[in-house]
Amino acid sequence: MKPGQSSSLLMPSFLHGSFMTVARRTSKEGHRCGEQYLKDGSFSAPRELLEVPPGEVVIAHEVVDFQRERPAWRLYMIARVMGAMADALNWQDIAQVRSKYEAASLETAWGALYFAVEQPGVLRPERVARRLQAMLRFWEPLQSTGYLFKAHPDVLTLDELMTAACEWAMNAWCPVDDRPVRTRLELAAERMARATKEDCMQAILREMPRALGYARGLKHGNLLANPSFLRERLEMLSPEAFERVSGACTSDLLGLLYAWDRDLGKQ
Repeated sequence: MKPGQSSSLLMPSFLHGSFMTVARRTSKEGHRCGEQYLKDGSFSAPRELLEVPPGEVVIAHEVVDFQRERPAWRLYMIARVMGAMADALNWQDIAQVRSKYEAASLETAWGALYFAVEQPGVLRPERVARRLQAMLRFWEPLQSTGYLFKAHPDVLTLDELMTAACEWAMNAWCPVDDRPVRTRLELAAERMARATKEDCMQAILREMPRALGYARGLKHGNLLANPSFLRERLEMLSPEAFERVSGACTSDLLGLLYAWDRDLGKQ
């Protein structure tokens, strides 16, 4: 743990409360951030941070937020902060503004965790690497609580949360699965940070079988499972299209498979 870093997870007070309370507070925070950005192009820290008491749970994804009237830590609602901020700025230069907001958030445990778990935007390897490396700097305080995420009915440890959220990154960029989760994330982030196009190609090909496992109704599944065919198709992508899948995220690759399957059906 770094000097001065809390052993407990600190989160903004606007993320705690009932769903409606947090919705109101995050909207207010987003407008505050937008107004400050208009003044001086910066973002200040939230006005109040609270310690997440041992034994309390952080809700990391909306689909598991069933008891909305119950006070809880609702990490996923940072998305509402960014939405309200965009409204306050009339959606001007919003990509740049969100990038700056993310950079500021990555200096905090709660912000680093949010962006590592949610992974919004185009998942370029260097972008994912920054998010994972930021989250890893706060590993100890992030271990102090449990998490609810997506379809998992049980409270997850940090290891389990990061496996559920970022297994694709570990599988594609650090496929040796007998190492601890933290080590695999560190190695994956290191490799993503310095990835060449060929590194991305190899990562995509490693993750394609997993994407194929999720695919339903493909008419040309056998061809799409052929590594030589896949490499040929990847080489044909425009630089922009390749960038969109270069991180090898399973959902991005799944979209690519469906698009190629449709194209093959037209031939």
